[in-house]
Amino acid sequence: MLSESSSFLKGVMLGSIFCALITMLGHIRIGHGNRTHHHEHHHLQAPNKDDISKISEAERMELSKSFRVYCIVLVKPKDVSLWAAVKETWTKHCDKAEFFSSENVKVFESVNVDTNDMWLMMRKAYKYAFDKYRDQYNWFFLARPSTFAVIENLKYFLLKKDPSQPFYLGHSVKSGDLDYVSVDGGIVLSIESMKRLNSLLSVPEKCPEQGGMIWKLSEDKQLAICLKYAGVFAENAEDAYGKDVFNTKSVGLFIKEAMTNHPNQVVEGCCSDMAVTFNGLSPNQMHVMMYGVYRLRAFGHVFNDALVFLPPNGSEND
Repeated sequence: MLSESSSFLKGVMLGSIFCALITMLGHIRIGHGNRTHHHEHHHLQAPNKDDISKISEAERMELSKSFRVYCIVLVKPKDVSLWAAVKETWTKHCDKAEFFSSENVKVFESVNVDTNDMWLMMRKAYKYAFDKYRDQYNWFFLARPSTFAVIENLKYFLLKKDPSQPFYLGHSVKSGDLDYVSVDGGIVLSIESMKRLNSLLSVPEKCPEQGGMIWKLSEDKQLAICLKYAGVFAENAEDAYGKDVFNTKSVGLFIKEAMTNHPNQVVEGCCSDMAVTFNGLSPNQMHVMMYGVYRLRAFGHVFNDALVFLPPNGSEND
């Protein structure tokens, strides 16, 4: 009897391990069947400022009006203080920003996606945005409520990128054979990538609502798997010096690390001058960032940026 029980338990354990391996391999290798060539991980850089200065005034005005960024912020009721800070700060600089909540929250206007699952929230937010705004916006930026974004720097980074091409960019991470953009730093999709993603959301074999039998994958990894089936691959966004512009940590943490690792080059060792995002901020830190980025000015110093991105009509843009 004991021998039979022992054999049964061994069988259960071996079966569980086998299922786990199948699940992992399925996620790691997924999408390879549709690929006709080996995709090398890309590092995308911001445009050269000298090139921008050569553009005529008329072309600059046209460029400033043509960039339309729709911002998606995924929130839950527990995030209400962050939600308020994001609403009062950087989202004013989006051409349009909407909050997608796991449930109905009376204190703030939001789109109720009626689920607590982050991947389902992301899927529903992307589908809503594409169905309603595909003819109005050419870039779609998704962020957590703990993220601070400088939208003008995002538009500058995208300046020479064609939204009719399949862009999927931010702070890319490698996990096994999968390259994905971390949601902590924010995710940018072009309208072409949105089209391709939307076409797969109703195909469970390629873009399932649940990502694993045993271990649940994070929402950003599941997005990457769906996009790989559509021929869209994660790309890391960097400045001209190779520094990341989408950051998964706060400025304070970067400075602390720089003081430890590069005590004689704290500023140079910290962050890009053209940073787009920082993550892990408290509500108070959001307002401090807003003050430093948009309101603090040195008297007598003139900024000579070659291009100005005009705020949307009716915006409370700082």
